[in-house]
Amino acid sequence: MILNKNLLKENELKKILTDINSGNKMWQQEDQTHLIQSMMLHIGSLDSELRDDLIYGSFYELIREKNFLEHSLLTELFEECLNNLLCKGITESESDLVFTRTFTSLLIALILFRENEDDFLSEHKINDCKDQLLAYLSAETDVRGYVPVKGWAHSVAHMADAMNELVKNPKLNKTSYIEIVSALWNTVLQENYAFIHNEDERILVPIFTMLEHGLEEQEITKLLQELPATLNVRKEQLDVQHHRILLFNCKTFVKSFYIKTNRKPKFAALHKSIEACLNEL
Repeated sequence: MILNKNLLKENELKKILTDINSGNKMWQQEDQTHLIQSMMLHIGSLDSELRDDLIYGSFYELIREKNFLEHSLLTELFEECLNNLLCKGITESESDLVFTRTFTSLLIALILFRENEDDFLSEHKINDCKDQLLAYLSAETDVRGYVPVKGWAHSVAHMADAMNELVKNPKLNKTSYIEIVSALWNTVLQENYAFIHNEDERILVPIFTMLEHGLEEQEITKLLQELPATLNVRKEQLDVQHHRILLFNCKTFVKSFYIKTNRKPKFAALHKSIEACLNEL
C-alpha cells in the first residue's frame, strides 16, 4: 500500500471518524481510500480515543460487523500490516511505537476473522502470516499492559487475539500448532513485567482453539511437565525480584488453565497434568 502524501492529520481524522460514529456523516460520503490510508498512518496514535475507539472501532465495524471492505483492499491492508507495521520500532526499548505494533496485531486479527468467513487469502499468505507473527512474538520485548495517559499497549493480549484467528484457518498446516503453542508458552516466561491485565486468559484462548482443532494434549502435558524444572534453572540465573515476577506469571497462567479445564470431562486428563504442575510450582 503506497500512502498518499496528503493524508489527514490526527485532529482532522478524529473529527471525521467522530462524525461518522455519531451518525452525522456517512462512510459512503467520504473519500474511503484517503480515509483508510489516514487510519493506517495513525493506527498507533498516542490519543487513546482516536486509536482505540475511532480507528480500531471503525475497522472493527467495517471488517467484522458490516463486511464493508473489498477483499482486494483487505489483502493490501494485510500485507501493509505484516510487512511494514507489525515490527515497526521493535528494537526500541519501551518506545511509543509499541502502540503501532499492537494495534496492527488487532487489525490483523480482524482481517483473519474476515478471511475465515470469506476465504480470500492464499495458503501462502496464511503461512507467511504465521511466520511473521511468530517472528514478532519472539522479538517483542515491550509487554506493558496499560500505560498511564497513553492507554492500552497490551502486546501479548493483542497478539494472542491474532493467533486465535490464525489457528482457526483451515489453510494453516496443523503441524504449525506445536510451534505456535511453544511460542505462546514462552511468552508466559516473562521475568521483567508482571502480567496483571488478564494476559494469561487471553493466551489460553488460542491454546484451547488449537486443542479443539487437533493439537494433541500430550504437547501441552509435555510443556507442563517441563515447567517446574525450567523455573528451577531460571531461579539460579535471576535475582529475587525477577524470579518472583517469573514465578507469578507462570503460576497465574497455570491457575487460569486449571480453572478453565475444571469439571470438563473432555479435559479431565489434561486437568490432572495441570494440577500436578501447579503442585510443584
